[in-house]
Amino acid sequence: MIIKVLGSGCKRCLTLGDNVAAALGNLGMQAEIVKVTDYGEIAAHGVMSTPGLAIDDKVVSVGNVLSPAEIEPLLQAAR
Repeated sequence: MIIKVLGSGCKRCLTLGDNVAAALGNLGMQAEIVKVTDYGEIAAHGVMSTPGLAIDDKVVSVGNVLSPAEIEPLLQAAR
């Protein structure tokens, strides 16, 4: 599983990345977390409001800093 945090590297994007890592830990799952900061690649995912979150190249959140509890069901569904 590859999880992409799409954003400029701002505080909200970093927090989302930390929350993804926490959710993975809570579920005992492992995945590669990739931080995408290239605006062209972010736009190619259809994300116009950051941060964005994509699991295996499927965008599951745009413009929100999801909590670990909100991320966990998304990860479980992507298994």
